[in-house]
Amino acid sequence: MPIEVGAEAPDFVLKDQNNQQVRLSDYRGRRVVLLVFYPLAFTGTCQGELREVQERLDEYANDDVQVLTVSVDSAYAHKVWADREGYDFPMLADFWPHGEVARSYGVFNETAGFADRGTFVIDRSGVVRYAELNPPGEARDQESWRKVLATVTG
Repeated sequence: MPIEVGAEAPDFVLKDQNNQQVRLSDYRGRRVVLLVFYPLAFTGTCQGELREVQERLDEYANDDVQVLTVSVDSAYAHKVWADREGYDFPMLADFWPHGEVARSYGVFNETAGFADRGTFVIDRSGVVRYAELNPPGEARDQESWRKVLATVTG
């Protein structure tokens, strides 16, 4: 069960595909964060979802919003995938301790060993304003994210 709307978003520090540390709390007071958990790199549904994020990056990463994507893959796998697909957004490695951040958001799939498709909009004060959970293989409708982002940033 994902953390609830209205809860404070758990802070974290993870490495991106360039092996740089990214801390969620660094965006507090500055930007709304669209936090997107996905199961695994190099998989069809994940690739389709992240391709749409890239195509709409101006809506998901701008002066008001920062997109952060997270999976249990390593930063090195993310680097190869980002370079191959042209992804220009942070791809964070919840690699070790394995799935710790996904667990803190209530989206880690203990049976499969990876995050389910959890999506969160976190406002500038660090409060969750939107939470969604889709099972593996079920693609998300990003229109709902855009509607929430418009209300939180507007």
